[in-house]
Amino acid sequence: MEMDRETNEAAVDEGAVNGVALGEEQGDVLSAEHLSFGYARTPVLRDVSVAVAAGEFVALVGPNGSGKSTLLRLLLGTMSPQRGTVTLFGSPPDRFRDRWRLGYVPQRPALGTEVPATVEEIVTSGRLRRGRWWRSLTAGDRTAVRHAIDSVGLGDQAARPLGELSGGQQQRAFIARAFASEPDLLVLDEPIAGVDAESQRRFRDSLVHLIHDHGSGVLLVSHELSAVAHDVDRVIVLKQRVLFDGPPADLAERGVSLGIHAEDLPLWLEGLR
Repeated sequence: MEMDRETNEAAVDEGAVNGVALGEEQGDVLSAEHLSFGYARTPVLRDVSVAVAAGEFVALVGPNGSGKSTLLRLLLGTMSPQRGTVTLFGSPPDRFRDRWRLGYVPQRPALGTEVPATVEEIVTSGRLRRGRWWRSLTAGDRTAVRHAIDSVGLGDQAARPLGELSGGQQQRAFIARAFASEPDLLVLDEPIAGVDAESQRRFRDSLVHLIHDHGSGVLLVSHELSAVAHDVDRVIVLKQRVLFDGPPADLAERGVSLGIHAEDLPLWLEGLR
């Protein structure tokens, strides 16, 4: 009976990925049209339209104060636009119920210093988000958890309480949790700021695995794209409005490199007018 239950659950999981997420490959898992937002008389976003399709890797970049954080809040439904519409998997954010399909890693997660859970327990909770909290972990779940922890370079810290780790290590634990949940859409806000080159490589490999093997859409907000320069499908440049939305090759024609000179993109963004 236990084997039958695991077999059925595996079939449900495969259907959730192949039947739903990959079935949406021709459509958008995230879409925003003509968004405008401001505080008092200060405009923050003007007529912004963005989209991420299943299996697509999109980078969102912009100088400081460009409206990236506000746009993320609108896309995730924590704020409402003053004009325009947002949909997650075809539904408005306030009506979106399958939260396990969405993974989000903020730039600075609110973490307590006395968190008793270990790194492994935090990452394992990502598997429980998939709507199956009532049953025991399968061998596949445990493999996914180990892979996610190793992908962020925390294999030797798996048994340590989260509160004992540095802020950067805690951030990496929450990135691993998002990877372990294998969401259909993963949104990351500056996830590798200040991270060493080897950790960036592992991060890149895990993102590519999530996109290619699970058909997930990824929206990455970052000033530093050199680690994923050859993997990004589209770059969206934001400064209150969308200044550019297209493949990195088209951006390179303007003399902006994502990978050869890591400083090119940040310097160019700060010089935008």
